[in-house]
Amino acid sequence: MPEPAPTEETPTPEQPSGRDRLVTAMKKPGRAQVGVAVLLALVGFAAITQVRSNEASNTYAGLRQQELIEMLDALTGTAERARQEIDRLESNRRELLSETSAREAALRQAEERTESLNVLAGLVPVTGPGIRVTVEETEGRVSVGSLLDMVQELRTAGAEAIEFNDQVRVTAHSSFDVATGGIELDDQLLEPPYVLDVIGDQHILRTALTFSTGPVETFGEDGATVDIEELDSVEITSVREASRPEYAELGSGQ
Repeated sequence: MPEPAPTEETPTPEQPSGRDRLVTAMKKPGRAQVGVAVLLALVGFAAITQVRSNEASNTYAGLRQQELIEMLDALTGTAERARQEIDRLESNRRELLSETSAREAALRQAEERTESLNVLAGLVPVTGPGIRVTVEETEGRVSVGSLLDMVQELRTAGAEAIEFNDQVRVTAHSSFDVATGGIELDDQLLEPPYVLDVIGDQHILRTALTFSTGPVETFGEDGATVDIEELDSVEITSVREASRPEYAELGSGQ
């Protein structure tokens, strides 16, 4: 007896059900299905963007023209205030840089002035071009006045540092006196020959000693000879101790 034909409600064992086909499609999607999924994602993103754009437009859509103008003016004012603040800060920066440069320049000038004063006061060793003067007694004794005149002429010629016999640094307060066996310079005994190391312009210093009736001629009258040697480098190592004023004080305006 023949078997009855299968109906639509009863699937055959070889034919998968709709649920099985859906599970299979989700596990192994085809190209068409992937394309549809991407298309749906793009459509959803576009819809969300449009909704947000509409919401933003609706924010200003309900405002009157005067309100929009006032809002624009407020934004413009804020931008202008920001620009002015930037200009103010830039101006302050330039002023600070200028003040810093001025302070640095003043500090450099003060340091240079201090160095110059230290040299003139004989507080530091110095080196530089200059001359070496050797005064040797041959037929007579050198007078204190002749040595003092020589020092004064060298100072007038721009001598920046003077040293006697590698021992005593000559300063504005130096004094000469007669002593047995030589002279006293600032209470220190110096014996002949007297050797002066002098820093300054070589030609001008030599001229200051050799002009007519100048120190060299005066030493000749004392019975002494003078030798002048120009040197590219003269080293003066003797220094004086700085003395603090006992009575003088800075004025109130200093």
